Amino acid sequence: MRILKKLTLILPVSAVLLLLFYNLYIKPRHVIPILMYHAVSFKQDDTLHVNPENFSKQIEFLNRGGYSVISLDELIRGIETRKKFPSKTVVITFDDGFENNFLYAFPVLAKYNMPATIFLITDYMGTHDGYLNWDQINLMAENNIDFGGHTRSNVYLPSLNNAEKLWDEVSGCRFDIEKETEVEVKYFCYPIGGFNEKVKNAVKKAGYKAACTTNRGFDRYNRDIYELKRVKITNSDEVKPLHFRAKLSGYYNLFRSQKNGD
Repeated sequence: MRILKKLTLILPVSAVLLLLFYNLYIKPRHVIPILMYHAVSFKQDDTLHVNPENFSKQIEFLNRGGYSVISLDELIRGIETRKKFPSKTVVITFDDGFENNFLYAFPVLAKYNMPATIFLITDYMGTHDGYLNWDQINLMAENNIDFGGHTRSNVYLPSLNNAEKLWDEVSGCRFDIEKETEVEVKYFCYPIGGFNEKVKNAVKKAGYKAACTTNRGFDRYNRDIYELKRVKITNSDEVKPLHFRAKLSGYYNLFRSQKNGD
């Protein structure tokens, strides 16, 4: 009986403490997940390639699960105005500008009317096999897909000591996209997620409104819009659905190991 009485006291107190912990510590640290894809192809590489079938299943999961997929632009404006998004909100991005994004990802996104942002290595567009051409880019730009800068040559920006070269890579790719699409380019993505203050300042000076990284930088909560952390999505996220759900939870950044910007 004594044990039962103790439990009747301990359990309600524990429940209150857990609720307070969630509301005061966990909930305020929720971050809208920015999903990071690269290639959507049949290549057997779990690092950069997601199988088209798996990609389709992942997008279907978002649709079936009642997730709100918003554009990167909407997220940035929300961060700036401190807008409270629903907990099941995500953003979709792609790095590099592979042609398979057009062949396999774009039709699936269009099917569900989901927006996405593709960051382009502009010197590769229409010149390198396996990469998008400007006709494909313009078609997607007319159908809910935004495009951002990812440098002209995919160079690791912190390694550049030449200020003119850094400026050409950062501002030049923005110029290229705007010239070919006649659409304003607002956002940038650091190749391999690498950046430092010099690079961030160049991105700001070039007129970008925000920039994405990978898991680099010190801000876990995406309050600094020039070092937005993203969550990499791979084939294993289909094999391990609980892992995929964790990445969509908005709390994934809390448990990832910290990495420096450069």
